[in-house]
Amino acid sequence: MARPITDSDRCQVRELHAAGKSRNEIARTLKRSPSTVSKIAGSFDPPLSFDRAEQVEAATRTRSADLAARRAALALDLQADAERLRAQLWAPTVHGEFAGREGEWHETHLPQPRFGDQRAIIASVQTAVGTSLRLAPAEGGEDAAQVRSMLGALGEALVEAAHDDRAHDDGGDAGG
Repeated sequence: MARPITDSDRCQVRELHAAGKSRNEIARTLKRSPSTVSKIAGSFDPPLSFDRAEQVEAATRTRSADLAARRAALALDLQADAERLRAQLWAPTVHGEFAGREGEWHETHLPQPRFGDQRAIIASVQTAVGTSLRLAPAEGGEDAAQVRSMLGALGEALVEAAHDDRAHDDGGDAGG
């Protein structure tokens, strides 16, 4: 049978709650179940709350900022990788392979990678740059918004001019 809730339990719940303890910490201290602590907290007027929304929100903001910083660092690393790969396109290279009946190792010094290898390098650069841009998109800033606004206004003006021309062709304005 469950142990009855005492005035001492109620007093301790109020004190520990005021000290900022969580429901589970209070339950461990009192050697009671968390549901009993919730029941005691709910019996006060006004009821005590164990709402941790602010703490969870702050932790979420911190984690999001940390992940954003890590993504930005990874994007920079990928950009550096792409630049190193790109430099290999026209650099002298050594191509090696096993050949012959005995499977001997042969090396050929080339002024630049073979075409197929260059294609693979370009594909790798493309992947690294694309991934970098997805992790940390290039910012257009206000200039990009101004350009979009200007293009939108230009488009609207062209549509209006086309409507005016049609109206004029249909005999809408005879003076012309």
